[in-house]
Amino acid sequence: MAASRPGCFGYPLSIFFIVINEFCERFSYYGMRAVLVLYFKYFLSWDDNLATAIYHTFVALCYLTPILGALVADSWLGKFKTIVYLSIVYTIGQTVLSVGSINDMLDQNKDGVPDDPKIPIALSMVGLVLIALGTGGIKPCVAAFGGDQFEDHQEKQRTRFFSIFYLSINAGSLISTIVTPILRELQCGIHTTQQCYPLAFGIPAVLMAVALLVFIAGSTMYKKVEPQGNIMIRVVKCIVFAVRNRFKHRSKQYPKREHWMDWANEKYDKQLIAQIKMVLKVLFLYIPLPMFWALFDQQGSRWTLQATTMNGDFTVNPILIIIMVPVVDAVLYPLIKKCHINFTPLRKMTVGMLLAALAFVAAALVQIQIDKTLPVFPMDGESQIKVINLGNENAAIKFTDTLPPVNVASSASVCVVNNCRLYLTICICIMNSIVFKRVFCLLRFISNMNSTVNITMSNTVFTEVTYLSVTNYTAFKRGSMYEEMYVCLFNHQNLCNCQWLLFSFLFKCNNDSLSLGYVEDIEPNTINMAWQIPQYFIITCAEVVFSVTGLSFSYSQAPANMKSVLQAGWLLTVAVGNIIVLIIAGASKLSEQWAEYVLFASLLVGVTIIFAIMAYFYTYVDPAEVEAQFNEDENKREEKVPPAYTNGTGPVLQTQM
Repeated sequence: MAASRPGCFGYPLSIFFIVINEFCERFSYYGMRAVLVLYFKYFLSWDDNLATAIYHTFVALCYLTPILGALVADSWLGKFKTIVYLSIVYTIGQTVLSVGSINDMLDQNKDGVPDDPKIPIALSMVGLVLIALGTGGIKPCVAAFGGDQFEDHQEKQRTRFFSIFYLSINAGSLISTIVTPILRELQCGIHTTQQCYPLAFGIPAVLMAVALLVFIAGSTMYKKVEPQGNIMIRVVKCIVFAVRNRFKHRSKQYPKREHWMDWANEKYDKQLIAQIKMVLKVLFLYIPLPMFWALFDQQGSRWTLQATTMNGDFTVNPILIIIMVPVVDAVLYPLIKKCHINFTPLRKMTVGMLLAALAFVAAALVQIQIDKTLPVFPMDGESQIKVINLGNENAAIKFTDTLPPVNVASSASVCVVNNCRLYLTICICIMNSIVFKRVFCLLRFISNMNSTVNITMSNTVFTEVTYLSVTNYTAFKRGSMYEEMYVCLFNHQNLCNCQWLLFSFLFKCNNDSLSLGYVEDIEPNTINMAWQIPQYFIITCAEVVFSVTGLSFSYSQAPANMKSVLQAGWLLTVAVGNIIVLIIAGASKLSEQWAEYVLFASLLVGVTIIFAIMAYFYTYVDPAEVEAQFNEDENKREEKVPPAYTNGTGPVLQTQM
């Protein structure tokens, strides 16, 4: 008799190690992903399109590798060893990504820029590939391994375990998506300070190492089921055989069969074929679903980049998820039921897809308002000249004989004009400067003093600022400097949260008195991030009614031994959805971001119509009832076989006349 394993409150003690492991792993994954696209843009200096493409490639890979993990676990290593080995790979990947973001290790000349930009890019890509293998490989194993810890009579405890398990996922996601952006905002570095990506990636790496150690610590308590072969392999082999057999017998001389899977009857048992038929019906409904994920996963790419052009800071999606799931289940669905509305699972999923499209319409409306406040930068080969009239009278500025004069009203911002003297502010392609993309504010000084001066500001010295000269833009980090400055500009902290800020300080002398003023070369963003709340709220509602319902529907429509096949198919729709983003974003060539949002929304509406038609013709089944009926029919067929009896000398077959 097997020795009893330690327990606590009726639960196997081993599951507590599994729950803690899952919390730490989800913290590691979602924490890293929360700042990943910002890392691409501001540290690796990639443009928005490249950052989006690499981000969605990474997410797609994370949802393709679970199939590999399931095959390895069920056919070779078993769940425990698969989780341990791939968690090691996962931890190494997080560590490599964190090391690649340490600027001081790659900047030997201490100029604030990596000596070879290819090194951090290579380290980042290696780290992300390892992370994708790790997180995807263990995804189908951990929950199933936790379910293996329970005995057959502990079905109630097993159900509660899965509730606690998914709560740990949401808790890890919520906490990490709040903490890691805060860590990123910190300034760190030895030679040059920068946004602290090493810490933002380092903490998730530490949490993944903790997850691995906690999981190994419970090794002696686990119930480890030996690999017994993967059902997905049997399903694929059966389908391939049916297709080949049908192709061989495509001639009209062979009678047609009720279903093309019936061509596998020569080799596979009828029960397996019947189960595959039920699974294929559900997988057929999965065909339109990737379009939903194409929109949903842009929260981490396009929507995050949209937030960088806005003012403020907030994290809302994980909080909304935790709130909306119980609200929808306990309030909304019962209310709809009382109204005698037949809100079937497929109808819920249809509504979820339409809500996701509506969320992108809301994002497009916000983007239109953002575009009105964004600065207009010069195109390649162009310069941008700003004229500021500090005089008391209107002025007409003529730059060349071929261009008409520029009229500048008194106190208006168009170049520096003081006592009829002209100063030009020329910003040529400043937006392409690597240093510029990594700082909060760039300041410079314009002197109208008759003598040469030295200006000291926050330990930075502008030496020999001569008469009628303009200093270069210089980066300043946030700190006590702002509280010490008497210029009212720095009383508004939000002005220094935007990457696009450029300031000019004007020194001028009137009647032997020195005065200081400032000019905003580029105005700060004025659209607050709170305007993103409606789109996040709508897409969270879409996730609740689509994702949760979709998984529940899929599991209810498939035999018990085929649920892993459906899980693999569901994860595959997420991967394909991210690939769709790469294809559409690369092929659309739309110059306006709001137009791309509208394009995605329109495509999803079209796909939703197709899905609604498919759902209308779908017939719900009870797999348990179908299998019971199948077994009953098999028993009846066996009863028709005459039993054997003995005549004293041996068994004799009874024959029917």
